Amino acid sequence: MSNLISRLSIGLALLCSTSLTLASVEQPAKDPSTDELFAVISSLDSAVFDAFNNCSAPEQLEKHAGFFSPDVEFYHDTGGVTWNRKDMIANTAKNACGNYRRELVAGSLKVFPIKGFGAIAQGTHRFCQVKTDSCEGMADFAIIWRSQDTGWTITRVLSYGHRPNAEALE
Repeated sequence: MSNLISRLSIGLALLCSTSLTLASVEQPAKDPSTDELFAVISSLDSAVFDAFNNCSAPEQLEKHAGFFSPDVEFYHDTGGVTWNRKDMIANTAKNACGNYRRELVAGSLKVFPIKGFGAIAQGTHRFCQVKTDSCEGMADFAIIWRSQDTGWTITRVLSYGHRPNAEALE
């Protein structure tokens, strides 16, 4: 009986040490380039939406357009799909400029590298009426950024999960 208990104890100890070893293997080492990539994409996110937020000025709308690839695809859960920069910017000028601004929800931005291509930016943003300064709508987003010798450009945008801003409802 004591031999059986000894074997079970040894087996349990081995199982626990294996689990600890696997847990340490499953945790990837932090890649310092991830912090650099986050800083780059976070800065780009600020720049593209600073231009968006001021797009009633023609030079800011043009600056905003410059962040997007000519063949950008924009998927909007309530507005549909736009297949190119020209149409997307026309929609922005018609529906957004001077009407509302975009604010990134603090702490929501996540950045994921795409090997050999660029990065995915994911987060939550809210939309605020320019005239009333009230932030009533929220949505989640994913933006695909492509890195080339000429710089970073947006190739795909998903804006989805549009809903009332929870803070506005309180």
